[in-house]
Amino acid sequence: MTIQINSNYLEKYAEEYATIVCDGFFSSKQYITGQDIIQLTSSTQVNFFIIKRLFELWQEELSKLKSNPFFDYRDIAVHEALTQFMNVLSKRIKVERDNLEPLIKIAVVQAIALATDPVSYYQSEIEKAPEGKINEYLKENKKYYKWHDRVITFLIDKAGFGHDKTEYLRAIGANYQVIKESLESENLLLATFGDVKAFNLDFYRIDTDYPDGNTNDSQNKEEESKSSFFDQVEVKQTEEIEVDESNVFKKEEQEPNLAEVKSHSDRNATLNSALLKSRFETESYKGMRGVIGELSESLAINQRFMFTKELFDGNSDLLSHALKSIDDCVNFNEAIQLVNKRYVNELNWEIETEPVQEFLLLIYRKFDEV
Repeated sequence: MTIQINSNYLEKYAEEYATIVCDGFFSSKQYITGQDIIQLTSSTQVNFFIIKRLFELWQEELSKLKSNPFFDYRDIAVHEALTQFMNVLSKRIKVERDNLEPLIKIAVVQAIALATDPVSYYQSEIEKAPEGKINEYLKENKKYYKWHDRVITFLIDKAGFGHDKTEYLRAIGANYQVIKESLESENLLLATFGDVKAFNLDFYRIDTDYPDGNTNDSQNKEEESKSSFFDQVEVKQTEEIEVDESNVFKKEEQEPNLAEVKSHSDRNATLNSALLKSRFETESYKGMRGVIGELSESLAINQRFMFTKELFDGNSDLLSHALKSIDDCVNFNEAIQLVNKRYVNELNWEIETEPVQEFLLLIYRKFDEV
């Protein structure tokens, strides 16, 4: 089976997403500010990729000024005045719809690429870095990487790579292989698009053995001068990865997973809502909170198919009933009690598996009020 990316679907989806977002925001406003952009959509990565592009344009504007051959931009007084001017300018972001819409479209395409293929995305970022300034480039852009950032942030300030891009590219691939099991599910990341327009992975990835897209799973789917605005953009905290620099890296500080909730010797698995909540509170899902409303209405198509197949014995009606029952619960603890009582052992769930973890995280997101 050979999988290809459906660029037509991606292009159309990104265009429709951008239009819907702009229709909503500009129905009552003429322009958008930088702070508005940070909270524009429920998909944090889309918002920050828009800011990232504005940062690049801000830098280009500075370069144009410095390229003028008739003035000494190296003079300390000129440098300080120019820095102050550019920092003040950065806090006066004012974008009208015609200019914002294409930025959203590009950000959506980039976010989807990052969610589904982080290695290729981050390798393309390394390719864009000026020769000999890879670390500087990564430091400047680290704050804009909100998804799968652990694939690349371990490289920042690490010795042993020198200025050879090849080593950086290889290190990214090697790191991904070590930590991929602990990364956020692409389904969960892409679910953040859902409040605007659901993204269909089955339409995005085409099985070339079924050129019409009719695979078994997709037949029925559809401080003003001292700093700049960009310096103050919130940086998400990430856990440091232990690196064996003699071999790029070979080990990491393994995160606990939901397997800790279950004793492997106990056939009667029971979910502990307190442990689950403690685990999920430490994860980087801040940008996703508030996305989930009614579970019975909010699942993406690919999630619905996965849960039906992996958790509910292929019975879509059983899944629908479970979602409605969870929606009727008043809090997370009650929801977990219901799941324990009706589904965990009745359906022989292995609670350490990805489908179960993803299902539980969706429940947490629904009831999380932080």
